[in-house]
Amino acid sequence: MQFSRKSFTNLQALAAGDFGGSMSELAGGGPLSAFHAGGKKGSTTSMDSDSINRRSQRLIFVCNQLPLRVKGQGKGAWSFEWDEDALIAQAREGLPEDMEAVYVGCLPMEVDGADQDEVSQHLQTEFQCHPVFLGEELKNSYYRQFCKQQLWPLLHYLIPLNPTGVNRFDPDLWSAYVRANMVFANKLVEVLGSLEDDFVWIHDYHLLVLPSLLRKRFHRIKCGIFLHSPFPSSEIFRTFPRREEVMRAMLNADIIGFHTFDYARHFLSCCSRMLGLEHKTNRGAILIDYYGRDVCIKIMPTGIKPERLLAAFDWSDTLWRRGELCAQFEGKTVLMGIDDMDVFKGIELKLQAFEQVLIHHAEWRGRLVLVQVTSAARAARRRRRRRTACWSCRSLWAARPLCRAPSVSTPGPSRR
Repeated sequence: MQFSRKSFTNLQALAAGDFGGSMSELAGGGPLSAFHAGGKKGSTTSMDSDSINRRSQRLIFVCNQLPLRVKGQGKGAWSFEWDEDALIAQAREGLPEDMEAVYVGCLPMEVDGADQDEVSQHLQTEFQCHPVFLGEELKNSYYRQFCKQQLWPLLHYLIPLNPTGVNRFDPDLWSAYVRANMVFANKLVEVLGSLEDDFVWIHDYHLLVLPSLLRKRFHRIKCGIFLHSPFPSSEIFRTFPRREEVMRAMLNADIIGFHTFDYARHFLSCCSRMLGLEHKTNRGAILIDYYGRDVCIKIMPTGIKPERLLAAFDWSDTLWRRGELCAQFEGKTVLMGIDDMDVFKGIELKLQAFEQVLIHHAEWRGRLVLVQVTSAARAARRRRRRRTACWSCRSLWAARPLCRAPSVSTPGPSRR
């Protein structure tokens, strides 16, 4: 059996253009080294009892995009405000009052090199945000191409079938993904203070290799990662050429969080089948022994904030749009759907289901209307426009294929 070397060594070498490796690097220990030594090595964790009992003074949220709204364009004309609808911004409300929240991430726009220091200082002072500047070329390769066209489909069970398709693995884009994660790691080197008082909380699939880069520089860093997307079964994930690097990079965190038990189960299955690592349980916790550390696997469903949702009923845009719909479809039952224009959102299936309702329940023809609101895919957020289309039950029944009414732009800014 051939073993791979430590994941952070692989990634650092990859960024430097070295794709080699050697068995001798396992001499210092590894998940399977205890078997060669003839005994079981004692297991410790970087989140030991002393660190757990000592409350962190800062929680550093690391995400692809900072929870900020930006207004204006041009040099010196930027205006920033909190995006209260951003999930990463709402997460701070669960922190103790004496714990400081700090944010590290990219901005939704490009900033000229001459203005970056000024913008960074302003965001640090006003919002406790530390911007990461990737540059247009790297950001396009890392986010719009690798994350959205290759990694995102894979995590949603869509594997490339066309050898020339955009979701086919591209080594150059993978290298860009690693380089972008290294830029985030360099920024965190600047932001981190005491390793005993700071906890790094990494969010989503954009930064899956970041834990390895941080663990390489700070062996005792307290670091967690939460995946906001699904994690596919091992049969799907094994088709990804860099699957082992991603798995080992995630295991360099202390805590790995998933939305559901199924996603965590798939991750554990990948660890077992691809890395030979079996999990164990201790007082209800799921643990994986990785290089002498106990990595905790957590199931942490993300919910909604009811107060924020209910407050939206009083927005002027909401009242205006509700009145318009009531007047337009008076006497009818209105169904509403609000989704990003994404192949995984099931909009097409929703329309087919609506058609089946009308086919099998003739009493609803002429009385039922579906209003579908769609937004541009997140990869094109800067050019995002919200559009609305109404499917009348009468037009659905009268025409084949489905008849779509002309799209119209809805007023008011996006609330997401």
